Amino acid sequence: MSVERDKMLNSLKNIVIPSLLERGFKGTFPHFRRVTEKKIDHLTFQFDKYGGGFIIEVAVCPPAGHIHHLGEKIPPNKVTPYDLNLKNRKRIGDKDNWFRYDKLNLFGNIYDKVAFKVLKNLSEADEYWAVTDYQP
Repeated sequence: MSVERDKMLNSLKNIVIPSLLERGFKGTFPHFRRVTEKKIDHLTFQFDKYGGGFIIEVAVCPPAGHIHHLGEKIPPNKVTPYDLNLKNRKRIGDKDNWFRYDKLNLFGNIYDKVAFKVLKNLSEADEYWAVTDYQP
């Protein structure tokens, strides 16, 4: 892992993760889930394999977990957005949905700035979870 990615992870863990825990999410980086009676809300971070950025994907699935089209059952504590159909997933963020920390930054800590931008964009995820139910 790169030094820059480690710094970004540290900022996310210090700034964003506490907010997720306050919202009732559990899990470990990069996958978080909140179980309700009607569904499981998901949030996953996916880093650019070339470095410098990441996306956040949110999703919903049934509280019992997910069954793939071939019949494989993924239990509720193991299912991630990657297991779900695209109609049950959404990327959040500005413009192209990438949170970039490899941009020129003249003042302040770029990693904390990006983490605060993520925090601001969590309202988009909250809106999605509030109105979205799982679609088989």
